[in-house]
Amino acid sequence: MDVINALGRRKTAVARVYLKNGNGNIEINKKDYKEYFPTAILQYVVVQPLQLTDNIGKYDIKVNLDGGGITGQAEALRLGISRALCEINPEFRPILKAKGLLRRDPRMVERKKPGQPKARKKFQFSKR
Repeated sequence: MDVINALGRRKTAVARVYLKNGNGNIEINKKDYKEYFPTAILQYVVVQPLQLTDNIGKYDIKVNLDGGGITGQAEALRLGISRALCEINPEFRPILKAKGLLRRDPRMVERKKPGQPKARKKFQFSKR
């Protein structure tokens, strides 16, 4: 098996995932994923597709992450890994789809409107 690449996005974060046979190393922007995502919740989000498909320790994953915040980056990475696993073995698709890991979250930040301090917040109304 050669290198399989996939793309994951969330908000403004983009994860380019390169997956190949190996011994379970996950490298994000030339750092270990536990160093890049220090909290246990984000580390769990990253390895979630591998846990569901029983593939922990089978593949080496290299990732280029760009844009967004750390939560958006972790979720973009989760989508990228899920897509790459489906490319390797189509039998993983129903497992990942049932947990909602193959859906690109469409929610984005709403734009700020003119004449308002934020997207929906209005300036304080003064009667007099």
